[in-house]
Amino acid sequence: MRTLHHASKTFRDELAAFCRGAEVPREITDAVTAILADVRTRGDEAVSYYAAKFDGAKLKGRDFRVPVAELKAAAGKRPAAEIKALTAARDSVIAFNERSLPQAWTAKNKHGAMVGEKFDPIRRVGLYVPGGEVPLVSTVLMTVALAKIARCPEVAVFTPSDAMGKVAPAMLAALHLLGVDEVYRVGGVQAVAAMAYGTATIPAVDKIFGPGNAYVCEAKRQVFGTTGVDLLPGPSEVMVIADETAKIPFIAADLLAQAEHGSGREKIYLVATSSEILAQVASELRTQIQVLGRAEKTQRVLDQGFLAIEVASLEQAVEIANYVAPEHLELLVADSAAKFLTRAITTAGAIMIGQHTPTALGDFVAGPSHVLPTGRAGRFFSGLRVTDFLRRTSLIQYDRASVKKAEPIVSAIAGMERLDAHARSVRIRTL
Repeated sequence: MRTLHHASKTFRDELAAFCRGAEVPREITDAVTAILADVRTRGDEAVSYYAAKFDGAKLKGRDFRVPVAELKAAAGKRPAAEIKALTAARDSVIAFNERSLPQAWTAKNKHGAMVGEKFDPIRRVGLYVPGGEVPLVSTVLMTVALAKIARCPEVAVFTPSDAMGKVAPAMLAALHLLGVDEVYRVGGVQAVAAMAYGTATIPAVDKIFGPGNAYVCEAKRQVFGTTGVDLLPGPSEVMVIADETAKIPFIAADLLAQAEHGSGREKIYLVATSSEILAQVASELRTQIQVLGRAEKTQRVLDQGFLAIEVASLEQAVEIANYVAPEHLELLVADSAAKFLTRAITTAGAIMIGQHTPTALGDFVAGPSHVLPTGRAGRFFSGLRVTDFLRRTSLIQYDRASVKKAEPIVSAIAGMERLDAHARSVRIRTL
């Protein structure tokens, strides 16, 4: 277990170096650039090529879209307990996110003119849902539900298939439950390219949403401008801040829960107020990992992406958290400390407060979307919200009386900027 001490003279440099490890290496950037260019040029043919190369699936353009009947059949075959769980989680996500749905408004400004805002759904959105070995059914809930609340007219979902061209039945059931009928069994960079540029069988989208691995995240970054993108959520991150009140088994379980994503690029942080806590957690990790089904991949993340940090105070923990801007932040500390940390930490994607709030609750059922900023993007991005699926348009309407009130101000500013045509376009309406 790699351990840093806040008191070390090299602490800030070592922390920065560890965080930089989440940056995309040149080989990924170059590979993504090549795939995007290929799909843009060859369309469906290239999408088929990369589906075979990376997923082992032999698909033609006509095979990309999942028939609606297949979605319906998958939902009908799932156990009642699964459908009940998906429904309950969906309802929690909808209830939370409906609260943030903005309303149009108008008012009079100081000149007596009407000003306001209106909000319209983005016409066509593409939602990326990681699949394959770990089909993230919960991501369907955390993205589609928001698009539906926003009333986006067209919602297209992209998720990779297995080598037989099949998508996980639970994934299809969740999509049907959310009312999605446009689903493509296409994943990876080729899916992002198809969403951005369009192909003969896949219409381009106006904005791309959803988490993905480093390749998918880099592809979204590169197509930005051709199409809109969300907050570039990449491989999972968690930071646990723990004091002497924390339950050691809880800490270990929560660190392992995020490490088990297993891509090898996850970042796992433990910030503790004593070396004793760090030592006890290290021992507990060795015990708990023995019973996990994905122990080998989980261990790889712990070996490559786990950083333990000893601090002397909660103020130091705040400094670290605000620098790292973790995707998920757990506060396993005393109640008074939790209140302080919640106020003082301003860059986390989501904050889980108290001993009984593991990140998995936020991942699946609490209500907020689990699509959150990673790679220190929490310094300037927030987690996915309904407003991300909407366009805001400002409204302005002047009459002759209100123009006369505004004209002197416009003329003065236009004079400063040497834009006399601007001033004249207003003044001509007052004559």
